Amino acid sequence: MTNNIIHVLLIEDDPMVQEVNREFVERVAAFKVVGIATNGVEGLEKIRALRPDLVILDIFMPQQDGITTLQLIRLENLEVDVIAITAANDARSIQSMLQNGAIDYIIKPFKFERVKQALNNYRMLKERIEHQQSFSQSELDQLMFGNTSDPSTEVLLPKGMQEITLKQIILYLMNQTESRSAEEVAEGVGLARVTARRYLDYLEKIGKVTIDLQYGGVGRPINRYVIGKKIE
Repeated sequence: MTNNIIHVLLIEDDPMVQEVNREFVERVAAFKVVGIATNGVEGLEKIRALRPDLVILDIFMPQQDGITTLQLIRLENLEVDVIAITAANDARSIQSMLQNGAIDYIIKPFKFERVKQALNNYRMLKERIEHQQSFSQSELDQLMFGNTSDPSTEVLLPKGMQEITLKQIILYLMNQTESRSAEEVAEGVGLARVTARRYLDYLEKIGKVTIDLQYGGVGRPINRYVIGKKIE
């Protein structure tokens, strides 16, 4: 990376989405699209030739899909970060991309604000890693999960919780336009409802999600969860 510009390669087969992605990326300060590939095979060739900092990767593409492409990126130890922007909203695709190192996952159709958020989070993480030799747990939590608790307090995941599952739930909620129940989150991410509720309760405790109570007919209100501020 030179002159603090983050070079981005788009791997996307739809010409219309290519242009939307290019426009959105270049509307964010410090980001520049340096190439576009229409499938995973061409994408790997351009990663080797252009050496971008960041790849924005689709999943459903001819010749070679995005999951296979990301696996090959890791197999070759190519030094590039990956954000998925895709119509694939199934739990298996999300899990595969996260397990292979995607740093964010955006589901089509998407808004500029979500792309901007992902890029700015990436830029902040990249800058901190380049200029800071080591991190406390709370500093890393703040970078990865947006935890704004007292940085002097070390935060560890409760016993039995997995970071990748926590991130899957966060990404799922970030891509929703309204609050979701624990049952909906469980179905969307591919977890048991009791497991989803445990993670959601933890996220609410650390201030990452807010509970939005839904009052129906007879019976107790339903807890619905939303990233950030409560939906009015």
